[in-house]
Amino acid sequence: MNDVILSCRDLAKSYHDGTSVIDVLSHIDLEVKSSEMVSIVGNSGSGKSTLLHLLGGLDKPTSGQVWISGKELFVLSEVEKCRLRNNFLGFVYQFHHLLADFTALENVSMPLLIRGVNPKEIQPKAEHLLEMVGLKDRFTHKIGELSGGERQRVAIARALVIDPLCVLADEPTGNLDPRNAERVFELFLDLQKTMRTSVVIVTHDMRLAKRAQRVLQIEDGKLVSLV
Repeated sequence: MNDVILSCRDLAKSYHDGTSVIDVLSHIDLEVKSSEMVSIVGNSGSGKSTLLHLLGGLDKPTSGQVWISGKELFVLSEVEKCRLRNNFLGFVYQFHHLLADFTALENVSMPLLIRGVNPKEIQPKAEHLLEMVGLKDRFTHKIGELSGGERQRVAIARALVIDPLCVLADEPTGNLDPRNAERVFELFLDLQKTMRTSVVIVTHDMRLAKRAQRVLQIEDGKLVSLV
């Protein structure tokens, strides 16, 4: 049985700057297996976030391909790609992108509301996930009433509400103090083990990165294995 749930082959991304071509990523091959945590590190501007956006279909590569749950991503229409993401991928960003006018519970519920799930079915699940991330007493709090660490935990619960095969996390601890960064990373480790969700996490913090099962580094546009 093939347990690879996210993969790319010969992935490349270039940008045009006037008459120059800037190669950000080239010949990237990656396989992420079920229940695996992979961390990706590299210098600022090395292409870490670009790679994550390509893996999630949020950006289009110059060449190469991505497969999610065996489906070739960039041959799909935009509607089909959105549906695939909503069914299989959870996203967590450095800037959490939560909706300020809504409560923690409403933010976590949003991906399932977009999918068209009955709201009566959504609330118990959203409440359960907020409890899992330690926010049992924050259901009705608006985002502005939460600390930075609490907001990031809401974002994690939102990513998990769709039961994704994989969570893509882009510098999720980048705006947090060391104590909250540690707590959020511990949460990823715990959820990866208990929910058996794969995690690909981009981070500049090598100390945290080394706690993943695999550590990959982007150097000169290439992906190399460190652990």
